[in-house]
Amino acid sequence: MNATQNKGLLIIVLGMVLLMFASAGVSAAADTSLTKSPPGGAFKKVSALVSPPDYIPGLGTLYVDPATLPLGPFLGYDRQGRLVNITYMIPLADLTKEKAFTGLRAKVSGLPVDHTDVVFNPGHPGVPEAHYHITLWLVDTAAQKKM
Repeated sequence: MNATQNKGLLIIVLGMVLLMFASAGVSAAADTSLTKSPPGGAFKKVSALVSPPDYIPGLGTLYVDPATLPLGPFLGYDRQGRLVNITYMIPLADLTKEKAFTGLRAKVSGLPVDHTDVVFNPGHPGVPEAHYHITLWLVDTAAQKKM
């Protein structure tokens, strides 16, 4: 496969992932134990697991269940401790290998998703390989930009 075919395949796969996220996680009642920081259960603050700061501009304070790394979900909270986004980190290598990602539900179903961002990341502490951030925003773009 050449670079153009790889790019086309990646666009198709990302489009399918977006459709999956648009339909998943919005049917059941929200688990309110996760809508305020710190979340309950197995979620740990990302800054306690790896070296990013407590608050990451553009994403917030992130929590993840370590058993779900590197995929996530990562729960992002604003400075007031409100859940504002749910992010998955999809490794580029897994996309090019045509790996399936099924059942990717944050444990916070039933929350209204305002919009979704798909952003390439070359790697960072905790997820060093190239990947895509797929972020489901629970706030509008104006609130997102304030972060």
